[in-house]
Order: sequence, then structure tokens, then C-alpha cells
Amino acid sequence: MSKKADIGLIGLAVMGQNLVLNMNDHGYSVAVFNRTTSKVDEFLADAAKGRSTIIGTHSLEELVASLSIPRKVMLMVKAGDVVDQFIEQLLPLLQPGDVIIDGGNSHYPDTTRRTRSLKEKGILYIGTGVSGGEEGARLGPSIMPGGNYQAWPLVKPILQDISAKVGEGIPCCDWVGEEGAGHYVKMVHNGIEYGDMQMICEAYDLLRQGLGLSHDELHEIFSEWNEGELDSYLIEITRDIMAMKDEDGQPLVTKILDRAGQKGTGKWTGISSLELGVPVTLIVEAVYARCLSALKSERVTASKLISGPDKRIEGEKAALVEDIRKALLASKIVSYAQGYMLMREAARENGWKLNYGGIALMWRGGCIIRSVFLGKIKEAFERDTELNNLLIDPYFNKVMSDCQSAWRRTVARAVSAGIPVPAMSSALAFFDGYRSEQLPANLLQAQRDYFGAHTYERIDQPQGRYFHTNWTGTGGNVASTTYQV
Repeated sequence: MSKKADIGLIGLAVMGQNLVLNMNDHGYSVAVFNRTTSKVDEFLADAAKGRSTIIGTHSLEELVASLSIPRKVMLMVKAGDVVDQFIEQLLPLLQPGDVIIDGGNSHYPDTTRRTRSLKEKGILYIGTGVSGGEEGARLGPSIMPGGNYQAWPLVKPILQDISAKVGEGIPCCDWVGEEGAGHYVKMVHNGIEYGDMQMICEAYDLLRQGLGLSHDELHEIFSEWNEGELDSYLIEITRDIMAMKDEDGQPLVTKILDRAGQKGTGKWTGISSLELGVPVTLIVEAVYARCLSALKSERVTASKLISGPDKRIEGEKAALVEDIRKALLASKIVSYAQGYMLMREAARENGWKLNYGGIALMWRGGCIIRSVFLGKIKEAFERDTELNNLLIDPYFNKVMSDCQSAWRRTVARAVSAGIPVPAMSSALAFFDGYRSEQLPANLLQAQRDYFGAHTYERIDQPQGRYFHTNWTGTGGNVASTTYQV
């Protein structure tokens, strides 16, 4: 073989194939391999036909031998054991200084483990989130690399060249942080995606069931929303979905079974929030909304046995639609605020130095949650790199003030009409909790001390001093040592 390939890619499913074509479009020679080797031949004979700088291989040995040194191998395979299996098979074939890139949706602790393990063997490991679906992979995704920083200069040109671009050609790809940081940021991205999708579905339900609007009217509404503050990929595709008709002329979306699936990244975000003690309430509600949707047969039975309001909202249509738009916008801000709170705490816990404005820029193009909105987040962190919460940024504070009354009216109407809005209502509850100087947790601490002697702090004493009350007069003065905020 006269010329060695710039990079190898393993896994020729939809994302893998489109990334290969994207790399090749940008002048990179790519060697490809798939465990089912017939897929290699099918790819070369179809999508990659006529591309002489895409090199098909039928074994890992052949793949590695076809690569220039230092070798760079990208895995686009199912997260979990499959990644570890390929790493183990590649290790005897690689040399110190070679790079393995995991571009799948791996759980960030796995990426941390692999980075550390491979570093001991001299292999440079990168775990990178790739978002944008099939279209993004082909035309430019958002790419969030983390892992062993020594690998970054070796892969930076390729990853930044194939990524989406915003502004004056700024790539939606930059170094995120050490070890599992890249996959952690991608996990939070996916959690926010869960939240965005659920909130849009709630707005759709309010407009369709509550206001009784037709799908043609909904198409127009989402088209208008996509021209303003809510301009985003998810609003754009929702607009298109509203217009799609089935063969009988009826809206196709009404023929789709209301039982949602999930791949686990939203769940991981929720688990991480619980482990770190960060109230990512909206994303968790979005995950649970999918779980509730999966109970289709139970819901059908319950709908015949449990009565409630008729799900109709009365009022002037234009005003109601505008209230729903503002409720969606305010809830969206809370979702991102919570996501950034989670990333900040994870960075503190793991020693990562995350660039929060840079992350917003990486999400600004190519990815599923791309939107105009993210530019405002980038500006917020440029104004204050130590910003604790988006809700206290001057721009977002003003937007929340402008939307707050409409948001409250929308949630109240939904509750009165019996239309579930778990994401919007949990966002509002978080907003009210976050802005409250006093919460009823004082009673909660008294309860804990009463039944478990868990102690409490006092407002008239320095923080960090703990007290116990013998509430019943019979329990003595011995306190538990398990107090934890």
C-alpha cells in the first residue's frame, strides 16, 4: 500500500459511514472496518463508491497496518462492553503514542477508566461526544472531545475540520477536559435534549388538546416560533412534522403510537444529578415522562376508569398561544441553567476545567439542541466566567421577568384542564425554590432530628455548628453522626 490512511474508523452504521464521508470530503484518507465485514464491501460499493481514499479492510490487523504513524483509530460502536472488546483487540496491534478515539455515547466513568488504563500502556485515549444525528455526522456535527490531552494535537485538525461551523468559520469542536469530561458534557447535552423535546411536546399538547388547534395551524405557529427567540433545530423539525400528511391526508404525527423510547443518557444525567446533589428536576421529569408513556396499556385502561377535566382551555387564542410560547422559553432557560449547574459541580468534583461559554459555542451548531439561544449563554459566560447560575445573568433575568406571568398562567391552565406538563411545572417549581430566601427545609431538619437525631444548624449560630433537641424528653441527648447537607 503506497499511501497510509490518516485515520481509521471502526463501525459502519449510519453515524460511522457519514463521518467517514465527512472526513473524506475534507481531504482525509480513511481506512474502515466493520465486525460484519460484508458491510465494508457494501459501503465501498454504495455510499463510498469511487472514493479511492476510503480504504476498506477486513481485519483489525489490516486496518492498523494501513494507518500512518501515530495511528489514529476511531470507534463508532455501541457503548459498553463492545468498546472494551475492541480496545483489547487493538492493543496488541498498536504502539505507544497511538490514539484511540471513542465517538459513541459511552458513560463518562467508563471513559475515565479507559483513559487511565490506556495511559499506563502508552496509548492516548479520547472519549468524544458526537451530536447531530445522521445529518450532523455527514455535514458537520458538534464534537466534544475529552480524555488524554496529549492526544488532542494529533486529532484536533481532523475533528475541527469535520465539525459544524458557526460565525466566521468557528468550529463547534474544542477540547473539553481530562478523562471523562467530553462524554460527561455530551451526557448533559443529551439530558437537555430530553428536556427540550418534552417541553415542546407539552406545548404541542396544550395547543392541540387545550386550544383545539389543527395541525395546519400548529405548523404556522411553530414556523413563527422558529423565527424568534425559540429558533432551534428541534422547533424547526417540529414545524416540519406538523405539516407531514399520511397517505389518507391526515397528519402523520396523529398515527404514531404515543410510547416513547430512550437510550439511557437522560437517565445517566438524572443519576449523576442525584450523586452530586444538583437539582436537575426538569431533565429527570422528562425521563419519567417517557417512562410514563411506556405504560400505554395501563393508561388506556385508566382513561376509562379515572375521570378528570375535559382538557379544554378557554380564552382568546392569540393571547393563549403567546403565553404558551413564553412558558416554553422560560422553562427552556431553567433546563439549561440546571444543566450548567450540573456540569459546574461535576467539574469541581473531578477537577475538570470546563469552558462553559465554549461549551455553548460547541452546541451552537451541528447538534440536536443547536439554537440561537445558545449564543446568549455564551455571552453570559463571557460577561462572568464565574457565573453560578444563568438565572442571575442580567439578560436571562430579564427574559424570565418578562415571561414569568405567562408561564404561571400556562401551568395553572394546564393543571385546571388536566393536561400534564411535568417539565414546565417542575421548571417553575425549581425557579420559585431557587429565588426563595426561605424554604420549609427548617421543618424537614426538625423532623430528621426528631426521629433520627440527625441534628440541625441554627440561624442564630455560626454555620457548621450542629445541635440536637430531645424532642420527646425520653430520647436522651445522644445525636447521630450522619448529618449531611
